[in-house]
Amino acid sequence: MPASATKALRVAVLADSDTRWKWGALTATRVRPGDTEIHLDGYLLRGRATPTARQLREVGVSADSLREVTAVEFLRAMEGARGEESYDVLVLALVGGGVQAMLHGLGRVWQDRAERPVVVTGYVGVVYEKLADGLLLRHGADLVLANSRQDADRFRAVYEGVGADAAAVTEVALPFLGGAAYAGEPGGVDGEMPEGGEAPEGGEAPEGGGGRPYTVVFAAQPSVPDSRKDRTYLLERLIRHARLHPEREVLLKLRSKPGEHTTHIEELPYQKLVQRADPPANFRLVYGHMGEVLDRTDLLVTVSSTAALESLHRSVPTVVLTDLGVREALGNHHFVGSGCLASWDQLDAGHRPAPDPEWVARQGVAADGGYETAFDEARERIAALLARPGGLPPLAPYYTLVTAPGYLPGILARHHLAPDGTPLPGAPAADKSPGPVRQVVRRAARGAYRHGVQRVAPVIRRMGEL
Repeated sequence: MPASATKALRVAVLADSDTRWKWGALTATRVRPGDTEIHLDGYLLRGRATPTARQLREVGVSADSLREVTAVEFLRAMEGARGEESYDVLVLALVGGGVQAMLHGLGRVWQDRAERPVVVTGYVGVVYEKLADGLLLRHGADLVLANSRQDADRFRAVYEGVGADAAAVTEVALPFLGGAAYAGEPGGVDGEMPEGGEAPEGGEAPEGGGGRPYTVVFAAQPSVPDSRKDRTYLLERLIRHARLHPEREVLLKLRSKPGEHTTHIEELPYQKLVQRADPPANFRLVYGHMGEVLDRTDLLVTVSSTAALESLHRSVPTVVLTDLGVREALGNHHFVGSGCLASWDQLDAGHRPAPDPEWVARQGVAADGGYETAFDEARERIAALLARPGGLPPLAPYYTLVTAPGYLPGILARHHLAPDGTPLPGAPAADKSPGPVRQVVRRAARGAYRHGVQRVAPVIRRMGEL
């Protein structure tokens, strides 16, 4: 099964959102052994967060093929992928429940096969909640990727603590880090500020030079914070910063346009909130690839976005806001000890953070240039598994009908699978591939569902709070 010098490594990625597709596809390219060419087939799991064509273009990752599937359709595709069409590696870029359902479904379709793909899974970014739940739902994959040394230690502790095999835990780094290192503030000398880390009197950074102004970027998140009050507050402070510093360009970096879904539901898009504001001319909304935005960023501000790690990787000054508190619900507690915590009042006065080197090193950010070797262990393990005589052993998730009889059936049922991994009666596309009429009906139903989630449900919830 291992790819040879004349045969491309065949990889399938199953993803359920734009960010997970980005993580899965980039992970596939990072972990391929050596200089092996890669043939990448993408499968997008049908649901509320299935990415649109625009979102896929923004991710900037291409595939040799890309199709939208239900869980049952995907399992059928994996069952039929044999011979020259068989896959060497399968990346499950899904929420924990989706990973667990696929592990049981794949275990069924591969039960009589001597060879099967190496199954890889992991997390899109910072793991700051539901650590045990998410990890145990991912147990059973051949590789469970940890994006940092800190995560690898935590992952092993959870698995060993419940008596599960922790051998699959593999330390890597976030696959989408990269880009040019920060060259310093425009008009400045290597981005240096006066002693003490403060701006000159008046709180202003050096005026724009080198053809561009000093640029502040706020990386918005779809669901953090989640209340209108808090989101309005952050928007007002961003606009206030723009007014206080008219010589700066202040950008609100948005993940999606209204009506689109990301990994998390966004009930109160900043695009709507800004319509009631009166921002100055140096304030703008921007979309696009985060890496391209970071190319012109002098200060990255966020509540707890993974963009902070991308920024730190490139040595861009980075602030994690404390205005709404340092709380687990916000995810900014993950940055305790980073040296990046600050408030808008401090930023308005010219403060620039100095990240703690030890903290940064433990996060897999590798700003010191060690990023290229961060995936070596994963590459070596995949190469060894592909070369294993007689193929790989059957998938063995921790959750079974013996260890979790009251939990596992519900997880599988959400993906129309029975406890043994077989499709439930009436499961979508359980009997045959969808015809043209069924495809049209399915698209219309999905559009109505998304409208209900994005438009109707939030209104009902807000009415209930009156």
